[in-house]
Amino acid sequence: MTLASVVAMAMFLGVVAYALFAGADFGSGFYDLTAGFDERGSELRTLVDTSIGPVWEANHVWLIYILVMWWTGFPKTFAAATTTLFIPLSLALAGIVLRGASFAFRKYSETFAQARLFGAIFAASSVITPFFLGAAAGAIASGRVPADGYGDLIGSWVNPTSLVGGCLAVVTCVFLAGVFLTADAARAGDAVLAERMRTRTLGVGIAAGVVVFAGLYPISHDAPTLSHGLRTAAAPLLALAAVAGAATIVLLYRRRYSMARIPAVAAVGSVVTGWGVGQYPWLLVDEVTIDDGAGADATLIGLLIVVGLAGVIVIPALIYLLRLTQQWSRA
Repeated sequence: MTLASVVAMAMFLGVVAYALFAGADFGSGFYDLTAGFDERGSELRTLVDTSIGPVWEANHVWLIYILVMWWTGFPKTFAAATTTLFIPLSLALAGIVLRGASFAFRKYSETFAQARLFGAIFAASSVITPFFLGAAAGAIASGRVPADGYGDLIGSWVNPTSLVGGCLAVVTCVFLAGVFLTADAARAGDAVLAERMRTRTLGVGIAAGVVVFAGLYPISHDAPTLSHGLRTAAAPLLALAAVAGAATIVLLYRRRYSMARIPAVAAVGSVVTGWGVGQYPWLLVDEVTIDDGAGADATLIGLLIVVGLAGVIVIPALIYLLRLTQQWSRA
């Protein structure tokens, strides 16, 4: 394995972490958006605030990690992708900013109308952000980002693979959030809310499974390189995703909420990892491989040193934060 491949793997670990941790936060916006405006809706929004409030901003450390690793270790492909995919990436960035601002402003609104406005912005941006990130990933995976960076500004991300990627990002985020919110409601002792979330999450889980595997059909015609990788090297990961997803549904049905979180994370993580494995060894599919797009060896070595330091400094702090959050949610 080359030095560039090791750095790419380290970068992709950040992608998986962002999909899992930030994905659960983004997905909570769907339940906020569809909660309604009666007392039941207020209970669900309180659960969302309680669950993601202490950690939602911390999860963006993974996005920063990905971007820094990408533009430092593979600068030409970073420039090509951000130039061609300027529109969806800008929309995703706008969604992140609006989501964070509205989440904070909603708590300090002077009127109910203001609270509803900021709540709607928070919920809507929570859905559109993962969609545009997934659409950008689909553009790269379908070979629509040329090495020179002058790809189609619209067609690069408005296509079958990008649509599948965007929908896949949304449904996996919503599914993961539903599992965690259900467990949080049960932990807080609200059996009625937990039952409501259980019913909704079961439906979302089935829909997510349909999107994941039905999406393979348009990908097979629109992104043959990715499709071949998914059918070969990534096939065991897709099988694991199917088993883990089914296990999550069964555990939710049996009301084993805390245990259901483990296979839910495994299912989403397997889907994301399978996408990356299916795309390997391409950084920009059909255009630039990982080795061809890598920077100087000295830069790559420096990045690996930084990754090691981050593993020692940042990860324990994040684990401690999550532990404190879980303890606090029991109170």
